[in-house]
Amino acid sequence: MVIVVHGGAGVRRVDKPGDPQLAVLEQALEAGYAQKSALDAVIAAVMVLEDSPLFNAGRGSCFNADGEIEMDASIMDGATLRAGAVAAVTRIRNPVVAARAVMEKTRHVLLAGAGAERFAQVQRLKLEDAEYFRTEARLAALRKNLKDHHGTVGAVALDADGNLAAATSTGGYTGKMPGRVGDSPLIGAGTWADNRSCAVSGTGIGEAFIRAAVGHDVAARMRYLKQPLARAAAAALAQVKALGGDGGLIAVDRRGNVAMPFNSEGMYRAAIDRAGKKRTAIF
Repeated sequence: MVIVVHGGAGVRRVDKPGDPQLAVLEQALEAGYAQKSALDAVIAAVMVLEDSPLFNAGRGSCFNADGEIEMDASIMDGATLRAGAVAAVTRIRNPVVAARAVMEKTRHVLLAGAGAERFAQVQRLKLEDAEYFRTEARLAALRKNLKDHHGTVGAVALDADGNLAAATSTGGYTGKMPGRVGDSPLIGAGTWADNRSCAVSGTGIGEAFIRAAVGHDVAARMRYLKQPLARAAAAALAQVKALGGDGGLIAVDRRGNVAMPFNSEGMYRAAIDRAGKKRTAIF
């Protein structure tokens, strides 16, 4: 198993030993690495990050301009090109699990808002009240009008059978307009997986990632231009910068090569490669 996880780009703090976010990243990495399939691996890893109040997804999601939580998530199976996503959900404890349910239990790819919540309830997924998602750090960011407080979590994996998968989950960014949806639940933008090329999960200014179709762009560069993963990932991210955005992405190709480029100040990231070597970093 090769697995890579990220906890968001654009951080503004000193990289130091014992950083609690790095510890949670390692927990997510280990949870994913313990799985047999790439699909199970990315779900397990992202669930750990959604359950932590330290990351902007699930429990630690940012507040929108109305002081409410709206979360997005998606997943893609590289073996079949099946995908599932939810957007603007407010009560689902693990949006990435709901995204998988959309993929496996419906003929749709994306469910949003109240319809997605009803579907989650029918599927007996865990729902929480608003208080569960309410953290003091996110409230403080809203009160200070810190519009640049954003972030995403995600995972990509390659399993022993050669199958790729990707998953991404987010709470958007502080003070966003109610109903705003970013790149995280949009297949081809924030998330992409195709056994013929690579799996990608992005983080950063979602509008730029959407316009650049980042996830699909990395894969297309590999398939049609025959670019190696690192070059394709860097070129896709350069397009984000050209559109006025910043951020980063994690990717793994069908041979197990890993790329984790970013053009923001930092990006929480961790990986276990084919040799079982683990690396964790912010800057």
